[in-house]
Amino acid sequence: MTMAGRDTPLKVGLIGFGAIGRSVAALLPASVALGVLTRSAPADLPVGAEALADADALLAWGPDVVIEAASAEAFAQTAPACLGQGIDVVAASVGALQDSALLDRILAICSETGSRLVVPAGAVGGLDHIAAAALHPETTVTYVSRKPPAAWSAELEAMGQTEAASRGEVSLYEGNAREAAARYPRNLNAGLTIALAAGFDRVRVRVVADPAVARNTHEIVVSGPLGTSTMSFCNMPDPSNPKTSAITAYSLVAATLRRFEALQ
Repeated sequence: MTMAGRDTPLKVGLIGFGAIGRSVAALLPASVALGVLTRSAPADLPVGAEALADADALLAWGPDVVIEAASAEAFAQTAPACLGQGIDVVAASVGALQDSALLDRILAICSETGSRLVVPAGAVGGLDHIAAAALHPETTVTYVSRKPPAAWSAELEAMGQTEAASRGEVSLYEGNAREAAARYPRNLNAGLTIALAAGFDRVRVRVVADPAVARNTHEIVVSGPLGTSTMSFCNMPDPSNPKTSAITAYSLVAATLRRFEALQ
């Protein structure tokens, strides 16, 4: 992809080099300069990429944009510093924003510096439609996350529902998006992404372990005076982490590159 108005390589900082981070690094164009913030320099770091030991090293490296692909904790620790330096952040761990104090802090920083926190679509889509429909006060949004029981093995065992989940669907949670993200900060990013588009009070969430599905499935129903929309996304799980959809890394890269395109 051609970066509009650029004479130098785009410098992308990447926070995290786990399953998603590795996929992101592989998907970025070869013309991109990559700096990876990771605890130790992995042997499979892409050729030409620079290993960065901490957030200070990342900022000193001078990225044009930062992709967070680590965890809610890493997001909370590093995103404010990047945004505070006027560097846009494209975040995978948007579940961290269930913390209203962190969200308010980030919004204040962005207002002060002109930086932007980019929330990519991730495992779902239709966010522009959801945001438009949500402008009407009577619009409601329901989101159901369905994943194979293997994706929730630890949670089902803790609930004593492992055997039940092998026979039929088991509901792990039903309630609002903020609490859902707080309970499952690594696995309910899609629900919070929808809530950020529609408003936290508009979205009801169900989390289901379902033996009838082989893939991570996201169901969204938007209804109100403007009409009714039903969206379903059936994603392949990441081979290294079945709780994460493989398309997540693609969404992060697409959102990052789009920031520098003339056509928005």
